[in-house]
Amino acid sequence: MSEEVVSVPQQQGAPKGLLQQMEELMAALNADLSQLDADLQQNSGGVPHAVAEEG
Repeated sequence: MSEEVVSVPQQQGAPKGLLQQMEELMAALNADLSQLDADLQQNSGGVPHAVAEEG
């Protein structure tokens, strides 16, 4: 699995701008994770993804 590094420009401004950036990033991450979860559940045939392989 590849990881993407998102560079966020540093702001010297008000914390509100930083908070909004964090909220946008969290919303995007949540959407990505929801899509990944849906894809995994579809591909696994409904088997709960909490079941781990041994070994």
